[in-house]
Amino acid sequence: MDLGIRGRTAIVCGGSAGLGRATARALAHEGVRVLIAARNPERLRTAADEIAAESGFQVRTVAADVTTEEGRTEILDALPQPDILINNAGGPPPGDFRTWGREEWIRAIDANMLSAIFLIRSTIDGMIERKFGRVVNITSHMVKQPVNVLGLSNGARAGLTGFVGGLARDVAQHNVTINNVLPGQFDTDRLRSNHERFAQAAGADVETLRERQKSQIPARRFGDPAEFGDICAFLCGARAGYLTGQNILLDGGQFPGLL
Repeated sequence: MDLGIRGRTAIVCGGSAGLGRATARALAHEGVRVLIAARNPERLRTAADEIAAESGFQVRTVAADVTTEEGRTEILDALPQPDILINNAGGPPPGDFRTWGREEWIRAIDANMLSAIFLIRSTIDGMIERKFGRVVNITSHMVKQPVNVLGLSNGARAGLTGFVGGLARDVAQHNVTINNVLPGQFDTDRLRSNHERFAQAAGADVETLRERQKSQIPARRFGDPAEFGDICAFLCGARAGYLTGQNILLDGGQFPGLL
């Protein structure tokens, strides 16, 4: 399917690895001129070169920390008015809320709530003027099914979800959509590192733990990041203009509820 976005421009945060990279790859294959941002210059360059080689489209890079004002300024200086914005930042570590002070909470909110809001604020009016805009926030399935040890992520991402729920309805008349994609367990480096941490804490074998995790997913597997990227690309397409303000859960059927 031609998504109708060839020649559009996109910022993909966290685009050097994992779900961000998969999304950047999917957009590039649709002919979108992609800028990927992340903190590690070497990983960025490698990702950009590989995506460009596969898609035939050059991918620009900005080595910056999207969770800081300075980092966001660098990104927007490189591409001030994107047609597509993919907000994505790594989640905070797990733990016991009794040990988290103000500093830990502010860091989580900066990364997983305010960074996305500030980027939207800087780009939304240009999208409205051009009568086209697509914002996709990569959040987490924990927004719908919270886990106690991930309280920092639960709280910050739920705050972002609440904020964009209202904004999405306000800008929809201008062909600007805002949606959240809630990934479950996708086979990324971050998932493996979390599994290694959990296994070590429990004194268990990591592969045994991973197999047990898979058995709890109705699909009986972890997600392929390419699947995630394709869904995000569709949401950014010209044909997805009637879909906005939604929380799209990609978890292999793990969430047990209807709504």
